[in-house]
Amino acid sequence: MKTIIFDFGNVVGFFDHGRTLEKVRPHSPFSPAEMYASVYDGDLEDQIERGQVPVPVFLDHVHQLWQLKCDVYFLHDAIRDIFWPNPEVCELIPKLAGRYRILLGSNTNAIHSRQFITQFADVLSHFDSLVLSHEIGTRKPDRAFFQRCHELAEAPAAQCVFVDDLAANIAGARALGFHGIHYRPNADLAGKLRAAGVDV
Repeated sequence: MKTIIFDFGNVVGFFDHGRTLEKVRPHSPFSPAEMYASVYDGDLEDQIERGQVPVPVFLDHVHQLWQLKCDVYFLHDAIRDIFWPNPEVCELIPKLAGRYRILLGSNTNAIHSRQFITQFADVLSHFDSLVLSHEIGTRKPDRAFFQRCHELAEAPAAQCVFVDDLAANIAGARALGFHGIHYRPNADLAGKLRAAGVDV
């Protein structure tokens, strides 16, 4: 193995949109479940994670959808601050750095990526490149997303491992020829990497 590609959300760092919803709930007539469904279960999240909707337009749209009484700056901060580290993965990455090429492959938007790039600066300093959906205009499990990862991997697909928490994304990675590890917390990621041929 030459290259290891990590998803960010619920792999390198955990996240919870519930943190956003709890912060804005006092300012909206809708329940957290209703707010979640209107943004995160629909086309809007897909569009912003593909970079098709500018952040100010997205924020204004969400502000209107949720009928918020708070200002848009409060909404931005509530959306932004949803991450915390996953020690299992954050402690493993420095042990791999220098011996393997390490990429990040994340479905994300500009609000979230700006936050986690700063918040996780120490661990992300070990990565050779970041593949962010909103910057490249495609999302996992689209084949084009994995093709972009492969372009940056500097290795044949058979010498790349993709680690992701969603089965559909692992299927997409394997379809391109990557090895795939369906990540679950505290389920011996190091052992699974060793089984795939990574020296951990």
